[in-house]
Amino acid sequence: MAPCEILFVHQNMPGQFRHLAATLAKTPEFRVTFLTRREGVAMPGVTVARYPSPDARRETSEPLLAPVEMAVRFGRAVLSAALELRTRGYAPHLIVVHPGWGEGLFLRDVWPNARIISYGEYYYHADGGDIGFDPMFPATPEGLARARLMNTHLLLAHEQADRVLSPTHWQKDRHPALLRDRIEVIFDGVDTARLDPATRHTAPFVTDDGAVLGVQDEVITYVARNLEPHRGFPVLMRALPRLLAQRPRARIVIVGGEDVSYSPKPRHPHASWKQAMLAEIDLGTAASRVHFVGKLPYQRYVDLLAASSVHLYLTYPFVLSWSCVEAMAAGCLIVASDTGPVREVIEHGRHGLLFPFFDGEAMVAAICDALEDPVRGQAMREAARARAVERYDLRTCLLAQVSLLDQVLAGN
Repeated sequence: MAPCEILFVHQNMPGQFRHLAATLAKTPEFRVTFLTRREGVAMPGVTVARYPSPDARRETSEPLLAPVEMAVRFGRAVLSAALELRTRGYAPHLIVVHPGWGEGLFLRDVWPNARIISYGEYYYHADGGDIGFDPMFPATPEGLARARLMNTHLLLAHEQADRVLSPTHWQKDRHPALLRDRIEVIFDGVDTARLDPATRHTAPFVTDDGAVLGVQDEVITYVARNLEPHRGFPVLMRALPRLLAQRPRARIVIVGGEDVSYSPKPRHPHASWKQAMLAEIDLGTAASRVHFVGKLPYQRYVDLLAASSVHLYLTYPFVLSWSCVEAMAAGCLIVASDTGPVREVIEHGRHGLLFPFFDGEAMVAAICDALEDPVRGQAMREAARARAVERYDLRTCLLAQVSLLDQVLAGN
């Protein structure tokens, strides 16, 4: 019997499909192809096809159409690549697509008999999410109109899908009611065994500037893909003088790049939010206890979590970061923002301590409370780890994802 053909589509291969694609590629009954615009990427057992990056120049004279135009360009690029695959005889039984940039717009027209699973990462609303949440970026009528149009390609992709996969219930509930019956909530999964505090080493963490951080230090960690407002970086920076004054042994380790993933860029002349906040905040002599380490290789990031006394996680009401669940799985003592996606995974006082997102004083107080009650802190560490293993373990999530694929292939 010929293997079942699975096509993954993601502009930044492998993205959220890393573990699922790798698992299916190891299984004889499946043959996996990945369609992406990313260059120089490979996975064992996976055939890679590429579509070109679309032209970013805007042609429409209507500014509100800019996100729609860009999504259509992505969709057209994927359409051309898909038609080329079809002319070579390729016909997937199942397509798993992240439609966030427009890739899912025209796949049904190329392969009308294929089953499709669309990834429901986020859906924009005028309230309750990231729009207008931060006073630095107030909502405007034009901004709200633009956000509504940013849903155009998402809605069209999800509408043609057989099922939609969303990682959390909070993210599912952002989608319109007409879609929710077809949305399955399954988290992407984290490797809780690799993060297990019972098996991790206790060697000191050495920063790039030569600081050796061990059990004698209060190591307060903060992790984001990029240091930006969506992940609370300005809130952290504005609270640092108070935190460093109240915790004279504290070492703050900040992980993240200097680009932006979701937030607007800072105003000229600052090239990054790190530069902007360092220009605003005078840390004085305590600056030597703040360590910016950029982006870390994964194992080095795991080693840092192992050295963490308190781990900070902040986010707008937006997509939940993998790092939040990874910190839970690592048994970190977590202090996090009291926002919707966080409340789904962390119950205040049980799995960590929550504080109002913009309240730097409350954040510092929560960190101090966590550090000064080691018995309670240990209980929260263990509860966070237990919840991560129970709900978000990679093996459990993969079993659920594969089961969903089987159901969709069977026409259920």
